[in-house]
Amino acid sequence: MKIVWTNGCFDILHVGHIELFKYASSLGDALLVGIDSDRKVAEAKGPARPFNSQTDRMKILRAIKYIDDVIIFDSTEELSETIKKISPDIMVIGSDWEGKKVIGQEHTKELKFFNRIDGYSTTNILENRK
Repeated sequence: MKIVWTNGCFDILHVGHIELFKYASSLGDALLVGIDSDRKVAEAKGPARPFNSQTDRMKILRAIKYIDDVIIFDSTEELSETIKKISPDIMVIGSDWEGKKVIGQEHTKELKFFNRIDGYSTTNILENRK
């Protein structure tokens, strides 16, 4: 069984996220998605975030046909340990991380980059609602 891993906040889902999940799931037999805890999102994005709670984000992601399971992590150390434990065959991450240190990449057999879909970002969605 070939396991694929991706992770992120996935606070406000958009077409770019769905395309990422579709692509990642096509690479293996099971797609596991890691999501940042509410505390971790607020720490990284500011006190107004996340917009959706980790419980709601997990329920929404689990309902997407491309995703087999969702795992919450609360720190970069926990993320790295989770990836180490799962030992995915492939990790898929946004292409904006190319050339940067990707947490947990040493625990996967292959790292693939997904080109973001122009015009889609959670930040843009939240800024345009004002």
